Amino acid sequence: MTILGLDPGTRKCGVALVDAGVGRPLLLEIVPIGELERRLRAILASHPAEVAAIGRGTNADAVAEVVRGLGLRSELVDERETTLLARARFFADHPPRGWRRLVPRGMLLPDRPIDDYAALLIAQRYLDSAR
Repeated sequence: MTILGLDPGTRKCGVALVDAGVGRPLLLEIVPIGELERRLRAILASHPAEVAAIGRGTNADAVAEVVRGLGLRSELVDERETTLLARARFFADHPPRGWRRLVPRGMLLPDRPIDDYAALLIAQRYLDSAR
């Protein structure tokens, strides 16, 4: 089973494609909201998904409408604390280097947006609730 995780915002949307069997992401990216439909079409053409797990927050209804327009079933998922958890997951995947290793992780900020990691956590929450 392949899950499309989406973390919608006003200007951009985190996108994660997760293989439930492996539990690892097949794709992580951040897409400008105006390009979301076009990009999702391209992603789904090469990696069909069974369901889209959408974070229940800013712009969730509009993104759910885009997903339904693509013929994909959508489920709204609680996205509380996903930003904090996404930061921790980002640093687990990309450990700080140099002097940043000495700074406590809770005080570090990622060097790029992490909406894609939030989308990954939303997809994983959906999978956990479906079990």
